[in-house]
Amino acid sequence: MEFKNIVFNAARDGKLRRLKLFLDHRPKEEVKLIVSLRTNGATPLLIAARNGYLNVLEYLIDKCNADIEQVGTVNFDGESIEAAPPIWCAAAAGHLTCVKSLITHGANVNSKTKTNSTPLRAACFDGHIEIVKYLVEYGADIEIANRHGHTCLMISAYKKHLNIADFLITNGAQVNRKSFKGNTALHDCAESGSLEIMKLLLMNGAIMDVDSYGMTPLKAAALSGHTPIVELITSLRLCTQLEAIEALELLGATFVDKKHDILTALTLWRKALNLRNLSDNCPIFKLMSEPNIAYDKAVEFTTVEQLDELAIDPDLMRMQSLLIRERILGPSHPDTSYYIRYRGAVYADSGNYDRCIQLWIYALDMQQKIFDALNTMTQSSLLSFVELFSLMMSKSISTVRFSDLFSVLRRAIYELEASAGRVGALNDHDLTNYNRTINIVLSFLGLLCRLKPLITVKQDLQLKTETYRLVKLNPRGKNGSSLLHMVCNVGETSFALFPFYEMPVIDICGLLLQVGHPVDVIDSAGNTPLHISASAKHNNPTQFMTLLENGAHLDYSNTTGKVALDLVPTDSTNLYQLSRLKYITLQCLCAQTINKNRIPFKGRVGLKSLEEFIQNH
Repeated sequence: MEFKNIVFNAARDGKLRRLKLFLDHRPKEEVKLIVSLRTNGATPLLIAARNGYLNVLEYLIDKCNADIEQVGTVNFDGESIEAAPPIWCAAAAGHLTCVKSLITHGANVNSKTKTNSTPLRAACFDGHIEIVKYLVEYGADIEIANRHGHTCLMISAYKKHLNIADFLITNGAQVNRKSFKGNTALHDCAESGSLEIMKLLLMNGAIMDVDSYGMTPLKAAALSGHTPIVELITSLRLCTQLEAIEALELLGATFVDKKHDILTALTLWRKALNLRNLSDNCPIFKLMSEPNIAYDKAVEFTTVEQLDELAIDPDLMRMQSLLIRERILGPSHPDTSYYIRYRGAVYADSGNYDRCIQLWIYALDMQQKIFDALNTMTQSSLLSFVELFSLMMSKSISTVRFSDLFSVLRRAIYELEASAGRVGALNDHDLTNYNRTINIVLSFLGLLCRLKPLITVKQDLQLKTETYRLVKLNPRGKNGSSLLHMVCNVGETSFALFPFYEMPVIDICGLLLQVGHPVDVIDSAGNTPLHISASAKHNNPTQFMTLLENGAHLDYSNTTGKVALDLVPTDSTNLYQLSRLKYITLQCLCAQTINKNRIPFKGRVGLKSLEEFIQNH
């Protein structure tokens, strides 16, 4: 370990003399092995290339036989780049002499990282024009895209590197190529505000097209607030009259929500209104939606007089921006629900929780209609509700209405219900989201248990009915944990989502057991909730007794043959003083006797459930 650190630190600091003193006298095979070792995922050669130490890099290649194509993990701007080869590191960091040396030594000019990024793309990202030219001269393929389908031209446009974009186009870059989500280099210009590159692309045959969200570069520029690009596209008449109008309306919404500039927004909306009414014989009308409570029954302006009235009420202006964005972008665009949630958060910060909840539920419904179950955006909305309701309760429990909290619980359970039939086929990402959604649902149950002193008999029945629906789904988390396992496991890695105070574990246990959750359900290690409750990590005698009083078997064994009391820490055994016979039935004693005497029972007792009972003893 010590010699590895010596070599790594010498490469990191560019100390060639120290490297030579340590390595020159060693056998070649040993040296080659040493320089292939990794520290924090990187080899000495990668670090030398990353930091631009040409003398160290060439010594490692020429004298130490370091593999010129070895890959590892390096850090750029706080981001870990995996499977990066030395030439990528040198190109990304702007070290031209190292790039030249590596190519001279035979490095693959088109080698890729884990995300399919090439050295050329790395150089384009940070604007290293001389490296870009050199790599292309030595065979770099300018059309290799990363894992998202983004090309070198696209990243140059997004990062506003005009000289690189010009060079790439001169060397044949495809100006109308699309990423996997359908965006082109024009979209990237529009999002970043690269006016000069947009002019360059248009001069070289770039055309306006839509991405997978139906977004044109014009709409993308309006959403990002880049007025000069909106003006360029509309002045060149690269769009229809309606597209120009909607771009101005979107731009106004952006000035309201992102730039907090209401006066400019009014100016833009007035201009859009004038364009709508430009022809008295054939005005371009808005497609108006029905007023809804989430927007406080607001409707879009259609006249100059209505627009003037907005100027005296900033809150009405904000509702207009939400209405405009939903009408033009549609509910499927991420920005639509994002800004609804953003506006709700602003209300919550000012203490107007009712308006926040109305907007957030509207956004959540929008997401659940459009996205498949377990979508990350939907999960983010549900998590926000957990934080909001727990914050409200930490201030005053009476501020939370049962109807609001219960309605969000039902929507969270829907996520589990909608994915129940495909849990076994979920990929790692969706499986993680599935487990998190279970945790979110349990957090809502905890919040509702906190609210129990204030709810009516009818509401209590509603809660139990919905909890029964959840229990019937039998969702399982990591290691086969049931809902009851997870509740007993709070404080470990399960669902500690209460940001302001302790989870009411006993109350949730009681609720689950009341609606019929099996008390002796086992996880993949054969542990019952009683095992979890007794273990050293949790050691909760009150919870332990709650489970026992609800029928948990004290003598159930896990896969290692241990019963729950075997897991109690020795310094806590006095807390578990109980009469074991009180909780062990004659049936339990019979099962123990069968196992102790190794009496064959499988296929002979008649019932599978009885076989499982004996097996668990």
